[in-house]
Amino acid sequence: MKIGNVVVRRLLQLVSVALGVAVINFFLLRLAPGDAAQVLAGEAGAATPEYMAALRAQFGLDQPLLVQFWKYILNLAHFNLGYSFRHGMPVAQLIGERVPATLLLMGASILFAVVAGATLGAIAAYRAGKIADVVISTLALVFFATPLFWIGLMLVVVFSVWLDWLPVGGMFTIEAGYTGWARIVDVARHLVLPAVTLGLFYMAVYTRLMRATMVEVRRQDFVRTAVAKGARPPRVLFAHVLRNALLPLVTMLGVQVSSIIGGAVLVETVFSWPGLGRLAFEALFQRDFNLLLGILLCSSIVVIVVNWVVDFVYTRLDPRIRFA
Repeated sequence: MKIGNVVVRRLLQLVSVALGVAVINFFLLRLAPGDAAQVLAGEAGAATPEYMAALRAQFGLDQPLLVQFWKYILNLAHFNLGYSFRHGMPVAQLIGERVPATLLLMGASILFAVVAGATLGAIAAYRAGKIADVVISTLALVFFATPLFWIGLMLVVVFSVWLDWLPVGGMFTIEAGYTGWARIVDVARHLVLPAVTLGLFYMAVYTRLMRATMVEVRRQDFVRTAVAKGARPPRVLFAHVLRNALLPLVTMLGVQVSSIIGGAVLVETVFSWPGLGRLAFEALFQRDFNLLLGILLCSSIVVIVVNWVVDFVYTRLDPRIRFA
């Protein structure tokens, strides 16, 4: 298939999915009780009917729902995500400020989960039935069944309160004023606990999946043939067993990207990480629906793009599959 046709199909898929997500989220949020005018009036201590009506007129909330929806779609057509009533600035600007932090957290947690999960799963598969397999499988089951917030709190207690090795929360030390490499190291130290917290659950999933897949692949005829022909164990491991065992793991990674974004909401709140998850949590309680709609739309686009990347990686691992 020509590259141009593939690009057109993918862009049409992106637009259709993003539009569907925008429509569904708009009407679901409008059905929720309360709005930004009630929150602002409550904080100001002035909830008279006249003041509420003035706020709703200022925000356009006094217009019929279909009129609000039509204006929202027109704004999206012009790549305008609207205006945050609570923060007093464009939604796109707010999201642009928070996206790097969320992508950094997601990337670090996915990297940790995939590398650690694949390594532990491979060790458990090659030591199947032995003590190493039992220990790894037990730990994977424990991390799989433990809630994220409890893991995060325990990591803070151990590594921040007791040992004082890592900071409790935030993304960097504001008062230190670090620059250059010192700032990078400072951000990395703040990143460790939230990334590990978010990645432990998925590490457990990848460990169990990798172990089961490698045990199955090692029993296949092509692996036995390679061993019979005198192929060295490292070549058998990397060229035959590991490459084929990675296919289900890559598939699961694409499926779970959306779950990782959902988990980031909790982790960013626990560790005060300044990302989209924490911003969405605040927007929900403040009834800042324009901001929440923008975050949900951008999150859906990130999930689609990551799944495209997963599809491409799949074609590199298995030449029989075409990127279409």
